[in-house]
Amino acid sequence: MLSRPELIQRHRVADRTVPLVRMNFISSVDGASTHDGLSGGLNNADDKLVFDTLRMLTDVILVGAGTIRAEGYGGVRVSAADAQWRVEHGIPPQPPLAIVSGRLDLDPGHPVFTDAVVRPLIVTHAQSPTAKRDALSLVADVIVCGEDAVDPVAMVLALALRGYPQILCEGGPSLFGALLEANCVDEVCLSVSPVLEGGSAGRISQGHAQATCAMTLWHVFTGGDMVFLRYVRRHRPVPPPQ
Repeated sequence: MLSRPELIQRHRVADRTVPLVRMNFISSVDGASTHDGLSGGLNNADDKLVFDTLRMLTDVILVGAGTIRAEGYGGVRVSAADAQWRVEHGIPPQPPLAIVSGRLDLDPGHPVFTDAVVRPLIVTHAQSPTAKRDALSLVADVIVCGEDAVDPVAMVLALALRGYPQILCEGGPSLFGALLEANCVDEVCLSVSPVLEGGSAGRISQGHAQATCAMTLWHVFTGGDMVFLRYVRRHRPVPPPQ
């Protein structure tokens, strides 16, 4: 079983004030991003511990609206022990959830809003439906980034200016693709599940244009048959391995 102190050490950053976008995804050995349509079908207890650790270390959790619907997100809450660790390290006890949506096809009565312990954020663009924006502003802080599509660069800056420079993106593939195309991906934490999926499952990143970003493997470790990888963007300052 993986240990929490080891995971914290492996995923620490040199300077929390510097904006950083960290992706956290899982895939099968043959590259499938889901099992029966859900990423949760690929994980295990060790992956859950890594997942929880990354949430504990972040300032804000970034998720696409489609992932909210598909994966059954509710109100985000880290455990009492993790909240205490955050406070002891100068971080607010609970990270907010930032939901990216252009169409704003979200129900204000969804548990992601009604069960939230910290008021969520919604990132959209200036051409999103005004009525939906007004309705959602009652349950979340709405941030406009971009004219007719969400601008990832503006989004990262807006979150950092609100005091959330450490950004953990949990999906989905389209949001990953948009961040990659905008050169906003700084790290990828990838869990490789010991299964072969076949079929038509998609990749962890999907975009309209090819985008190449050179990465450096910063660490690799295992939990049972699961493999955990941390890649960092080349030439980005990172703390030396311990």
